[in-house]
Amino acid sequence: MDATFTAEQDEIRRTLRELLLKRCGPEEVRAAVGTAAGHDPGLWETLAQQLGLPGLALPEAYGGAGCTTTELALAAEEMGRALAPSPLLATAALGAPLVLALGSAGQRAALLPRIASGGLTAALVVPGAALTTALGLTGGDGDGGNRGDWAGGGRAGGVQARRADGGWRLYGQADQVLDGHGADLLVVAAHTGGFARPSTLFFLVREGAVRVRQTSLDETRAQGRVQFRDVEAELLGDDGPGADVDGVLARVGDSAATVLAAEAVGAADRVLERTVEYVKQREQFGRAIGSFQAVKHRLADLYVQVQVARSAAYYAAWATVEGRERVGGLALAQALEAQRTCAAEAVQLHGGIGFTWEHEAHLYFKRAAGDELLFGPVHRLRAYAAQEARLFGGGEVAV
Repeated sequence: MDATFTAEQDEIRRTLRELLLKRCGPEEVRAAVGTAAGHDPGLWETLAQQLGLPGLALPEAYGGAGCTTTELALAAEEMGRALAPSPLLATAALGAPLVLALGSAGQRAALLPRIASGGLTAALVVPGAALTTALGLTGGDGDGGNRGDWAGGGRAGGVQARRADGGWRLYGQADQVLDGHGADLLVVAAHTGGFARPSTLFFLVREGAVRVRQTSLDETRAQGRVQFRDVEAELLGDDGPGADVDGVLARVGDSAATVLAAEAVGAADRVLERTVEYVKQREQFGRAIGSFQAVKHRLADLYVQVQVARSAAYYAAWATVEGRERVGGLALAQALEAQRTCAAEAVQLHGGIGFTWEHEAHLYFKRAAGDELLFGPVHRLRAYAAQEARLFGGGEVAV
């Protein structure tokens, strides 16, 4: 493994960091999350059209940059440092890869260039809290068992698809859809075939769904409830039930987990930086609190945790590109843990001011807590990875 970055990769990081420092400070973040879109459309236009972030990992044939998961992860790390609210994760790490992997030639040609240019945003719709299960990062029932029929169906809820008049119609509801309230294109996982011949297929929905933005703990990670009431849908791809949906989802899940891990590392690194700056200035008993040995020890532990998480995220990106073992879930667990610990310590070390809504420390704390609710918890990510690797004789791992 070559741990050095290319000149192009360094340029992506430098350019993006400079832009976000100018246009995405704490006050700008608070203003953006208060809008109907949940992000700053002007900033997103710059990120998409000038920097080409949505198309970083898309092939050049579809208007993308032809880069890899590594470049997308580096961009996500910088976005995480600023807690920049945007459709990047839902579009570039979840929606676009599924269209690329499962879409027909016509669908790829029609949709991917628009996604790469920023003219089209996408969201992955899965039922309930089944996102990590669908992506092959955790088990289905919280018991370390099989992923199960995560798409629902029948009395299990979720979204159902039925044939009608030569096409498809969708029925049902999904909550906690990342950017589901405002995405231009919905990539919907739906249960079809009833109880006799059940299967999970993906569909494209452009209009007709009822969407409501949800109140969430982390406002920088906008979520929506999506309802389908006899909504017309287009089957993604032309393979039908023969498509290897679970295999595709596992690959997409591994790369998405890698991107998420890098983003969490960026957030953890930035909140640690801000905490170090503060303890150097805050005085108690006539000296900076950063000079106290106990504070130094706590900060040193946080630094080590961030560096370990960064190494895991970078290794996962390299492994994804090289086609090695899938370790995105483990990297995500390490990064989420580092993010949670750094954010919690930031609140503590900032003292009374760290508990106030006006201080930026609470933004990072809520991002950490919200990410664990959406993509964790950490112990389930690790337990499922251990089970898949058969570390304990192939049996189930209790979580």
